[in-house]
Amino acid sequence: MTDETTKTGPDATATDNPAGFAQEAAETADVAQPAQPDPVELLKAENSDLRDRYLRLAAEMDNLRRRTERDVKDAKSYSVASFARDMLAVADNLRRTLEAIPAEARTEADAGLKTLIEGVEMTERSMLSALERHGVRQIEPVGQKFDPNFHQAMFEVPNTEVPNNTVVQVVQAGFVIGERVLRPAMVGVAKGGPKVAEISEPGANSPFDEKDA
Repeated sequence: MTDETTKTGPDATATDNPAGFAQEAAETADVAQPAQPDPVELLKAENSDLRDRYLRLAAEMDNLRRRTERDVKDAKSYSVASFARDMLAVADNLRRTLEAIPAEARTEADAGLKTLIEGVEMTERSMLSALERHGVRQIEPVGQKFDPNFHQAMFEVPNTEVPNNTVVQVVQAGFVIGERVLRPAMVGVAKGGPKVAEISEPGANSPFDEKDA
């Protein structure tokens, strides 16, 4: 009877050592398959992404709300700008009418003329008051430093008693509506006084410097 011995060594096959084959197959499977991500970490990442999206959306909605409020406010404030500008032309004509009446004629006017003058003055005041209720205000530039954003210089007035570039005369009244200029004031500015404005704000020049140059 021939004895069968278990083969060992390099010539041994998988059937000769089934336990070793199973272990080797398990190790190969572990190496071949990638590790599965942690579900908890996945949820954390998804939650962080959703939170970032929510914060961005909330910021965009807040900006949209502010822009809408500003647009509505501007629409209310400046919707009458064109109409108010036309009404200023009417107010100018009323003012020219009053200024055209000589002082002597006012003093010696009869009752009818005085009533007419008072009616024109009352109409002018009423119109300016109505414009003011809608945000239109008259600029009071006399004594202020010339500002090209609000004033339009028409001429220079020799005057050494006030700082240079000070508004000393108004030819035509200016108006603002809200924070915007509806019409700049046409003014005359002082020339020859101390240049205080240039000391306080370097580079501030007379509005006529470019013309004189």
